[in-house]
Amino acid sequence: MRIMDFLSERAISCALKAQTKEGVIREMVQLLAQAGVVKEREVAKVVEILLNREALGSTGIGQGVAIPHGKCNAVNSLVGAFGVSSSGVDFGSLDGGSVHLLFLLVAPEDSAGPHLKALARISRLLKDKFFRDSLRQAKDEKALLKVIRDEDQKHH
Repeated sequence: MRIMDFLSERAISCALKAQTKEGVIREMVQLLAQAGVVKEREVAKVVEILLNREALGSTGIGQGVAIPHGKCNAVNSLVGAFGVSSSGVDFGSLDGGSVHLLFLLVAPEDSAGPHLKALARISRLLKDKFFRDSLRQAKDEKALLKVIRDEDQKHH
């Protein structure tokens, strides 16, 4: 599975502005809405689902990475957004560190397979320090996409 199979090209930001967990999740769902993969009227519902998932336990997996995710019938297939926060966001991560790299995933209610595959793929990729550093150093969205595409190529 390639990241570009579910990551929406237009739902990428190298300069997330929000400073809180809720704010950054809302900002990223808004990216999905602007990219046309989540309807504007569904934004609040998607944000609520993602925050409810966070309440069960932080999706901050350490090393400056978080993968907020949830299931919602607002989408027909697995969709993703990616963002970089230069200042970092407190996500209640396992290691107590700030989160700088965020992959947000929303899957349809009845999809278990792709959702879990995507989570596994992202967490495996983001264990690679070189990949994380390359993402953080990207100057703009185009550079971010190139880093992700290059990584996708390596693994296929």
